[in-house]
Amino acid sequence: MNILRALLIALCTGMALAQPAPPLAQWVDAELVTVQLVDDRFLPDKLTFRRGVLYRLRLENKGKEMHEFTAPEFLAAIEVKNSDVLEPGLPEILLHPTERKDLYFVARQSGHYPLRCADHDWDGMVGEIDVQ
Repeated sequence: MNILRALLIALCTGMALAQPAPPLAQWVDAELVTVQLVDDRFLPDKLTFRRGVLYRLRLENKGKEMHEFTAPEFLAAIEVKNSDVLEPGLPEILLHPTERKDLYFVARQSGHYPLRCADHDWDGMVGEIDVQ
């Protein structure tokens, strides 16, 4: 009975039920979105994704300092294929100068999420992520 109640609550509050990840072969065709992390900004600083679409988010550190792609609410709302690019125990992706990392994911719920570099947000290195 508790399971039925939890399911009913989840459906009534609009929570999406977990869906299986797409087959491995489909990830080859993931839509590429590139973000450059330069000293004190993201290029672009506004990202838009669509629910249910396979993405390869390519992060490239073009700056002279280490940068983080920190977006805890966004990372919690997506299904990540390769979680090894995330920092252990932290909701971010760390990139050293000249480093590039790809995050493969599917957005499962819409929303508006803040993006920041944990070390440089005070200097304006912030952005926005929208999932439609």
